[in-house]
Amino acid sequence: MEQGVAMAVLCIVAGGVAAQVLAARLRIPAIVLLLGLGFLVGPVLGLLHPSQSFGSNLRPLIGLAVAIVVFEGGLALDVRELRAAGEGVLRLTAIVLPINFVLGTLAAHLIGGMLWGPSAVFGAILVVTGPTVILPLLRHARLERRSAAFLKWEATVNDPVGAILTAIVIEILVGLPHRSGEEALTDLALHLAEGATAAAILGSGSAFLVAWAFRRDLVPETLKTPLLLALALVAYAVPNLLMHEAGLIGATVFGVALANLHVPGIGELRRFKEALVVLIVSCLFVVLTADLDPAVLGKLSLPVLALTAATLFVVRPAVIWLATWRSDLTWRERLFVGWIGPRGIVAAAVAGLAGPRLSEAGYAGGDLIQPTVFAVIVATVLAHGFSLGPLARRFGLSVAADAERLAIVGASPWSSALALALHRAGVPVLLVDTYPGALRAARAGGVPTLQAELLSREAEEGLADQPPDRLLAATRDELYNALVCTRLAPELGRERVY
Repeated sequence: MEQGVAMAVLCIVAGGVAAQVLAARLRIPAIVLLLGLGFLVGPVLGLLHPSQSFGSNLRPLIGLAVAIVVFEGGLALDVRELRAAGEGVLRLTAIVLPINFVLGTLAAHLIGGMLWGPSAVFGAILVVTGPTVILPLLRHARLERRSAAFLKWEATVNDPVGAILTAIVIEILVGLPHRSGEEALTDLALHLAEGATAAAILGSGSAFLVAWAFRRDLVPETLKTPLLLALALVAYAVPNLLMHEAGLIGATVFGVALANLHVPGIGELRRFKEALVVLIVSCLFVVLTADLDPAVLGKLSLPVLALTAATLFVVRPAVIWLATWRSDLTWRERLFVGWIGPRGIVAAAVAGLAGPRLSEAGYAGGDLIQPTVFAVIVATVLAHGFSLGPLARRFGLSVAADAERLAIVGASPWSSALALALHRAGVPVLLVDTYPGALRAARAGGVPTLQAELLSREAEEGLADQPPDRLLAATRDELYNALVCTRLAPELGRERVY
């Protein structure tokens, strides 16, 4: 048994990392290869059976891993982005969710042929777009800041809310028929209030505790990352005792609050957690797809495929256009966001629990939820993963250039002449300096410039619209050049800073 578990872990980790490396070399979304690997070693070849290897521990382990993923997703949400995208973010979180639930439920009933109960569960799962898919795709496509904010905030905020909505729908379908309506509704409302309150208090309280301790140097550097991970898991596990899936709110709130308290040194810790999350996401996608029962795949039928197509081409675009009507989003942004809505880990995990529970309660069609949700996941990951970058460039919503952009720090006469020569040769270049006079000659020649101290928050915001691929530190201060390269090497790559 122990040897089987060890081999399963080895195959999952090694296979997931290999898929990530291969995807980076081929410049394709890694999630596509991860799904393919999971199907290959699981349902196709039968080499990996996570449920058999890990037994009843599999679902709790998946839950803890998802908690770390949504915590890292929360760390990516900066409230400063709301200055440019505030109305769109509000509509994509507060208005999209109920419309998506209603239209998804109608589509499942009218097109998928499900009964109203399973249709409502499918509609609830459908509101989740998921940071586990969106964030890697955004890093790959390099959207401009406003469009990226729309997708990031929608995915991260709707992820826990959608999971809790699914839990509420299941509780109504399974629990209410066995109790008096008023008593059951009161208990459900109480559990929801307890879970949400505990999640909000634990999440925000943990963030303020970390900020207080870090600023007073009460935590050694070697223990900062373990402390953050431990608190994220606590913020996830405790609310779950009160309300199923409420822990996702706690982990998300912890990440968002911590990101916006601007704790010193949190940027370096975030880079480590990003690497950890890449590993976790790789393993999760392999595990969940490898764990699919071939009998579940055998239930894919014409109505299921029709429902999947309706989800992509009808439900998602209609939801976004209704929710953003008369908003400040341009028609290009509405079309783009209306197309991009991939589902991920949370949708798969919730579907794996919801379907069997409805079937055990005697709901006909409950066994269709899991294959239908996985069909939607695969279709959206493939369609949106391969089309996000080209569509963003087509609509002018991408900051990625055809060639790699070079940032030159320090506007001396020599570096200004270099920047001008590269610009005339068609090479994307950005000249950075703190003094406007030093940038005057380059600006006159049409060279993009940024007047800011490169390591400041102002420069960070400016670089978000013109992200460099390589950097040349060419100021007259050798120590400052070394500091710039040291700070940016983990983000750009040590072979890409000079």
